[in-house]
Amino acid sequence: MGSIPRQRKTTYRPSHLPAGLPDPQSAAWTSLPGNPLAPAAARRFVRAALAEWTGLGLPAAEGFTDRVADDAVILVNELVTNAVVHAGTNVELVCHLEEATEADPAALVVEVSDHHPARVVRNEPGGSPATRGQEFGRGLHLVAALSACWGVTYRTGLKTVWARIAIEGALPAVSAAPPDSAEQALQRGLRAAEILAPVPRRTAREYDSDWINRGALSFLAEASDLLTGQFDEEMIAALAAQLLVPRLADWCAVWLEEEGAAPRLSRVWHQRESSIEELRRHVEKEPPPALPQSARGGPVPVPWPGASGPQGADGPGRADGADACEGGPGDGAAVAYRLIAGGRGLGTLMLGRAALERMPDEVTGLIEDFVRRVALAVAAARQYTRQATISNVLQRALLPGQMADIPGVEKALVYEPRGQGVAGGDFYDVFPGAKGSWSFSLGDVQGNGPEAAVVTGLVRPWLRLLAREGRAVGEVLGRLNGLLLDDAVEAAEATARMAVVSAGAPGGPPAGPLALRDAAPQPRFLSLLYGELVPLAPEDGGGVRCTLACAGHPLPLVLRPDGSVRPAAASQVLLGVVDDVTYESETFVLQAGDTLLCVTDGVTERRSGRRMFDDADGLAAALGRCVGLTAQGVAERIMREVHAFSPTPPDDDVALLVLQAT
Repeated sequence: MGSIPRQRKTTYRPSHLPAGLPDPQSAAWTSLPGNPLAPAAARRFVRAALAEWTGLGLPAAEGFTDRVADDAVILVNELVTNAVVHAGTNVELVCHLEEATEADPAALVVEVSDHHPARVVRNEPGGSPATRGQEFGRGLHLVAALSACWGVTYRTGLKTVWARIAIEGALPAVSAAPPDSAEQALQRGLRAAEILAPVPRRTAREYDSDWINRGALSFLAEASDLLTGQFDEEMIAALAAQLLVPRLADWCAVWLEEEGAAPRLSRVWHQRESSIEELRRHVEKEPPPALPQSARGGPVPVPWPGASGPQGADGPGRADGADACEGGPGDGAAVAYRLIAGGRGLGTLMLGRAALERMPDEVTGLIEDFVRRVALAVAAARQYTRQATISNVLQRALLPGQMADIPGVEKALVYEPRGQGVAGGDFYDVFPGAKGSWSFSLGDVQGNGPEAAVVTGLVRPWLRLLAREGRAVGEVLGRLNGLLLDDAVEAAEATARMAVVSAGAPGGPPAGPLALRDAAPQPRFLSLLYGELVPLAPEDGGGVRCTLACAGHPLPLVLRPDGSVRPAAASQVLLGVVDDVTYESETFVLQAGDTLLCVTDGVTERRSGRRMFDDADGLAAALGRCVGLTAQGVAERIMREVHAFSPTPPDDDVALLVLQAT
């Protein structure tokens, strides 16, 4: 099978989405399942669309002929079949008419989209040994021959193959043929014979040049799109190998290395799945040699796996690649590239191509550009992993391992940080206070990350210390406010930022003037709900006496057994904003069956479009529907409603504390 004919230049750009079509009357679209029934359904759909446009008397439809209809059906059949076989996803089919202009005749435009852009348009030079001589694999030759122009467009999560069939003017739709019908029939027959005839096999060099001239930019764009946002270096190695094989190489192996550790084989990939394990055994025995510093990420020729040298006694590739190589044992070229980011080596990528004495320069240059993208993705993944590890350690250290049990009170907690890679700004605690009392807190530090973690790490022990000194609730908040405004907190934040900058990823920018400027102390404030609980003796009426103070935090709510809901405190100034503030507290009794709900703004400000969850007292209404539930049941019910409020994940930390008198 020869290489696919080149896409002809055109100003056309595929629309894909029905909303992008200029005239809905001259357009038709459908979604087909990714199964063997899709091509037949697509053929029926195209014929029905052409018949409908003819019935509407559209100007472009005046040029419809049997040839146009047949070409359109064949073209759609091939594109939909390719999408089903090679992508395996649902297929979107769009057909629309373009009116004639001074430069171009009227045209029927067909677009077939699948949702697996990582699967490229198939183009195997010469065909594989298993398929050579078979009458399939020629779909894009048909598309190229039947269309005036065609192309492939990649979007995030979407690949669209489009084709434009010219409508050369109005032809009578009658059985009598025009005078030149015999000549037209002859030309169509010759064209069909040319399409179906075997194509002479092209050399690997010609194939590479043709592919690179046509698809190099699309390949690099697709690679960048797939690698961006990957935070697992093992997944990056797997994607890199599968992007290279079989487009540019017959096999690929990726080694990753950490500073001070030996390289480890991360991924091995071969165009024949049955050869992967054999290839793995060889590359594990023969890791790539140390590449010279002068290479700087460029290609370096290396021995073919399984050979004693570039021309080993048994010939390179005899144990693995030779069976899959069309040129026989020893007929192949292998090169290695260093993965370098920020001047630091992150690993080595090695690949080979059969039936070549050396890799063509245009191929090695393209792979070098690709390898740079892989190295940057690996460096970013390692930096993310380090930050996620630091964040997880901070999270475990900053949040209590367990909450104290309070006599006569059932409690439940839900805590969902926004992301795994950043320490959250929300915190909570339930702990014994002064003699005979228990304290609880739910807070939200401005922002997140290491600066917020430093403040959380200071606030929690301060609260415990102040509570155990027997200070009143309002006094605890006032004292904490003064401590937050102290210079020591700002200095601690600056130290944390400096530590993060200096501990950046390998290859990352060192701490310099810009980092020092960014590390300057910044204002840090927090909202806090703090309360004290004291169980009451039966002779005192029973229940639990609760004293609360709210500093800029969403107000706590009390649910009574009769379903009534009321706020349990008044909002006051945020902590860490204004000095010399006096905080007032409110005291009430939680009787048996009463429920106290405390949340952070991740709950109340959960958004769905322009609406927030707590608009029109939405949180109070949700709590009112929790009558008769246990503390755990209330927490789960509220969280279900929070998640169901919007189809998108929460964009802020979410913390929820329920205290229920028993």
